[in-house]
Amino acid sequence: MSYLLTVSCPMRSGIVAAISGYLAEQGCNIHDSAQFSDLANDRFFMRLSFRSEAGRSREALEAGFAGIADEMEMDFAFHDPSRKTRVAIMVSRFGHCLNDLLYRSRIGALPVEIVAVISNHLDYQKVVVNHDIPFHCIKVTRENKPEAEAEQMRILRESGAELVVLARYMQVLSDEMCTEMSGRIINIHHSFLPSFKGANPYKQAYERGVMLIGATAHYVTADLDEGPIIEQDVIRVTHAQSASDYVSLGRDVESQVLSRAIHAHIHRRVFINGNKTVVFPASPGEYASERMG
Repeated sequence: MSYLLTVSCPMRSGIVAAISGYLAEQGCNIHDSAQFSDLANDRFFMRLSFRSEAGRSREALEAGFAGIADEMEMDFAFHDPSRKTRVAIMVSRFGHCLNDLLYRSRIGALPVEIVAVISNHLDYQKVVVNHDIPFHCIKVTRENKPEAEAEQMRILRESGAELVVLARYMQVLSDEMCTEMSGRIINIHHSFLPSFKGANPYKQAYERGVMLIGATAHYVTADLDEGPIIEQDVIRVTHAQSASDYVSLGRDVESQVLSRAIHAHIHRRVFINGNKTVVFPASPGEYASERMG
């Protein structure tokens, strides 16, 4: 059986020795390991991929590790990487990220189970239903926002969603929803903020002569678009591109950045560290797809 172990704790000597020693005693073989010491905040982070050659269950490994964790004040978890994360997607009228995620899920590039798609419009109902995924259209207005969000939360709870992805969902979530789902909502937006806010940011960037287009994926908090960043990327543009080119190029970057952020989250590679993150590289084989198309 293969497992992942994630650990965060105050820095002290002997952490790595204690973890590796315990796994060796349990008949486990470490395949991949990454660690980081945040000297400024006195925090240690570690992620290990290992195989239990003795066939230990995840529950047994957790129970045996509890004593070490208590002694070293660890937050820890053992994970089964073969289990797909249950994901709900929220989308409005821009479908590039949604379609990209549906495809990556279908071929296994993102090992997730999409349990629901929630939208405030009907634009993508057919494509979602054709993927045998429940589609929920919940109209959101200024007057019905609390009721609409209550219905969204009902769907998330009943579907067992472990992660919510805002795939260009153009509604602001309430502080209450952000708090309840803390660390479990990922958003994507262009990286022009705070320079070009509001409508048509790509047109604003074009008119300003911007030469780098980027996207940012981050965890959602009550501070709009200011949650801990998971992934970012950029693409160069020149004076020869039009405002429409900016939009198209930005669409591609947004899709790629969002999928990479989700990939990191579901493989337990992301640790929230205050108002930022620690993101470890993927273990060998984690990018492999089940099939090509």
